[in-house]
Amino acid sequence: MSDGRPIYLDYNATTPIDPAVREAMLPYLSDHFGNPSSTHAYGKEAHAAVETARRQVADLIGAEPDEIVFTGGGSEASNQAIKGTCLTRPRGLLARLFGGSMKSFHIITTAVEHPATLQPIDFLLRLGCPVTILPVDRFGRIDAEEFALKTIGQTRLVSIMHSNNEVGTLMPIREVAEHCRVAGILLHTDCAQSIGKVPVNVRELGVDLLTIAGHKLYAPKGIGALFVRRGVALEPLIHGAGHEGGRRAGTENVPYIVGLGKAAEIAAASFPAATERLKALRDRLHYKLSVALGEKLILNGHPELRLPNTLNVNFVGHVGSELLEKMPGIAASTGSSCHEGKVSQSPVLCAMGVPPEVGKGAVRLSVGRFTTEEEVDRAAEMLVTHCT
Repeated sequence: MSDGRPIYLDYNATTPIDPAVREAMLPYLSDHFGNPSSTHAYGKEAHAAVETARRQVADLIGAEPDEIVFTGGGSEASNQAIKGTCLTRPRGLLARLFGGSMKSFHIITTAVEHPATLQPIDFLLRLGCPVTILPVDRFGRIDAEEFALKTIGQTRLVSIMHSNNEVGTLMPIREVAEHCRVAGILLHTDCAQSIGKVPVNVRELGVDLLTIAGHKLYAPKGIGALFVRRGVALEPLIHGAGHEGGRRAGTENVPYIVGLGKAAEIAAASFPAATERLKALRDRLHYKLSVALGEKLILNGHPELRLPNTLNVNFVGHVGSELLEKMPGIAASTGSSCHEGKVSQSPVLCAMGVPPEVGKGAVRLSVGRFTTEEEVDRAAEMLVTHCT
């Protein structure tokens, strides 16, 4: 880059704050400091800003404003969706504490979920909830028909990501939702990686709960949102005063909420051009690497049904982490790590059946709003030089 910093190809890890988002936030870090719960002018000003942001986020995903709960990030949103659903059930944790059982609360998820989904589900498993973990195919997708066969009478919650954060593969959420709707099962989807990259509409998807992470959307870290379909009851994770309609206690983080709202507004106005631009950059990078490396480059994830910005590839004969260490001019992520001479492969690639001798060379290259063609070309050149 012109400032001497590495070429940033790690947008799936986090995004920089958009300048317009930063500008929208600044007044609420100084002049507009009121508590949204206060009834005087300062409070009303802050409250109005929060509600404007709530509508902006709702508009982005086709929801109603009262279906948006602001959280401290994507991990909190997913935890609230998963634990909150369980705690609300008549035979949930509270019943167990007083002699009940959690065996009637069956949960289904997949082997390639983000830890923010897998860890709260593991927590409930340790409390007695039966859990089914669906396998994925070599592209990282579940089989919707196989999913339907795994549901039982006690299935109460399904949590399946909309898109995978490592390889970008899109899941068949609509097909899963159709079965859940008929069976009366709640469906949660982690949409942190998809928002802003592909259009997402909760009505079209048919989901009951949906996770949004601000820092994947050019908003700050430490802010997120949970879509909760009208009629779905959740026990709060954080108890206190009646903020967020009684669903998440704590004085609202007004500046960050304003930032998330502005980021959502920008994203909504960017389709379909944003998706097309990201795909063009990703495909340009993939083409340049493929032409130069041939069979020494293997794609991870679905060739078509994946995020437009995500390119996860194996550099055969190399270790991804070591390869990136040799190239300080590129900031990217890897699907393998090396500790004390031993290479470990990511659980996602393992679940996809990628052979360890191949998967050890995995590198995730994710482009974003501020990536340029010139950066893509230079990154491809550097990667090819170090792999040949």
